[in-house]
Amino acid sequence: MNTLIMNIKEHSRSNIDILITFITIFLVVFIDQFLKNFFSEVLSLGESIPVIPKVFHFTLGHNTGIAFGMFKDAGFVWIIIPIVAILLLVFNIYYYWNNQGKLNRLYVTSFSLILGGAISNLLNRIYLGYVIDFIDFRIWPIFNIADSAITIGAFFMVIGCIKQKTWEDNI
Repeated sequence: MNTLIMNIKEHSRSNIDILITFITIFLVVFIDQFLKNFFSEVLSLGESIPVIPKVFHFTLGHNTGIAFGMFKDAGFVWIIIPIVAILLLVFNIYYYWNNQGKLNRLYVTSFSLILGGAISNLLNRIYLGYVIDFIDFRIWPIFNIADSAITIGAFFMVIGCIKQKTWEDNI
């Protein structure tokens, strides 16, 4: 009887993890695409709206490179690399779900944030040939919600790895 209850709990937890994954990915893509479209309609390329003058602005930018505008105009390469990264992320999630059963929720959420951000930026690259950026802190290159999701997901993943390593060292 206890085994049956454990199996039901594990199955339920797995379904919740899948739901968290899809909701997180959907929200990142939806919010990022909505705001990119909004700022593309409101601003001209290079135009800026100060929210906190000299500190935080909304500035419309087009990024043909990767993070922070590096390697601009590399063309098709920046479509292939994100596709490979997305496939690796999907495989990684699938592999762990099918081979280790229970995943840490921090891990699931981290991968979902990274995957959502990668998908959203890839959509821009495929349909527009560049990524739309609009968040401008003036001391940092202009970025978007997808970039933030990727960065936050990577940060949480590192934290999770550090906590996991610390936990394993104490066993």
